[in-house]
Amino acid sequence: MARQRRRFGILLAIAALSACEQAEKLEDRFRDLTPYEAYQEKLVAAGLDSTALGQDWAAAGRDAVEEPITVDLPFEEEGYITSEDPGAVGYRVRIPRGQKLTFGVFLETEDGTRLFVDLFRVPNNEDDPPRPVFSTDSVGGIFEHEDPWRAGDYILRLQPELLRGGTYRVVLTQEAQFAFPVEGRGMGAIQSVFGAARDGGRREHHGVDIFARRGTPVLAATAGTTYRVNDTQIGGKVVWVRDEDRDARFYYAHLDSQAVGNGVRVEPGDTLGFVGNTGNARTTPPHLHFGVYRRPGGAFDPYPFLDPPRGTLSEMTGDLALLGARVQPGNEGIRLRASPGMRSDVVMELEPGASLRVLGASGDWFRVQLPDGRRGYVAARLMQAEVALAEDGGEPGG
Repeated sequence: MARQRRRFGILLAIAALSACEQAEKLEDRFRDLTPYEAYQEKLVAAGLDSTALGQDWAAAGRDAVEEPITVDLPFEEEGYITSEDPGAVGYRVRIPRGQKLTFGVFLETEDGTRLFVDLFRVPNNEDDPPRPVFSTDSVGGIFEHEDPWRAGDYILRLQPELLRGGTYRVVLTQEAQFAFPVEGRGMGAIQSVFGAARDGGRREHHGVDIFARRGTPVLAATAGTTYRVNDTQIGGKVVWVRDEDRDARFYYAHLDSQAVGNGVRVEPGDTLGFVGNTGNARTTPPHLHFGVYRRPGGAFDPYPFLDPPRGTLSEMTGDLALLGARVQPGNEGIRLRASPGMRSDVVMELEPGASLRVLGASGDWFRVQLPDGRRGYVAARLMQAEVALAEDGGEPGG
């Protein structure tokens, strides 16, 4: 019976996601223009869309979305876009369910250039066009985006105005959507997970149990409003929080005592009560039962919403002074790759004398462009500036 209920819940969630995508398609028909789209209309009104430069600018924007660079998070890149050659860059990332995307974009320019920053969600049906979910034409800042209940692929496009350019820095990271609800504890304190059998298999555990010393503060995992702050036979002293933004309800149970009443507005990190073992948990050590509910879909596993991502940003070791300059491979057998990393797909093997323009630097990798327009990443340590080669008059180093 428990398995059937769980399968029914999964089917409801799938149906909800399908309905969500249909609703998004409808919303797109009536939404306002993004700053990027409004700028495109201005180019059309000025007749610049029919010029060679205008067409190149529009093509660069399309190419950045249709053929983005797939990167793993966290990711950082210093990039260069020249004003003489209209350019754009797109980065594709995968955000797991329960995580949110944070992206910082900063532009260095002396002429007040606007940089268009557009984030697109890739639909499940990739024959559908990417859906814009964030857009700005500011010169930079730190932005966040989350889709609370589903994983997804996103494309971040950066493109300056026509005939403008500059050096930019982009940092892409992800983090858990919810704050951890027990002060001073982490994922290792979760000792009973979602879906575990209860009552001899007659029911399932609809939350996670976070063990801590009695009296440890229980913290709000999200912003919301408290309701049903009471004492029940099963949950003991409980606090429910309604999160209007996520259309969800959060359940904090087995509290030793409560620190809030009904109708209180709380922010992440606010104290709701203290860890205990009231209700049907009297025979177990003190812990917080933390549950997440919404309609449709019922109970959700909180674990991925609390789990912080692993990984750190790679140290930037490429010579940033070479951004915009031309370099050459230092020896034979150097490969151009689709993304920064030795496991990335190989685009081609470079000739020793190949002329490459440096468009970006990420960790110990350069993003480069060949004279024929092909782009990719090369190991920065294996590149030498063309000017230096000409002055040396010798063979490239190993």
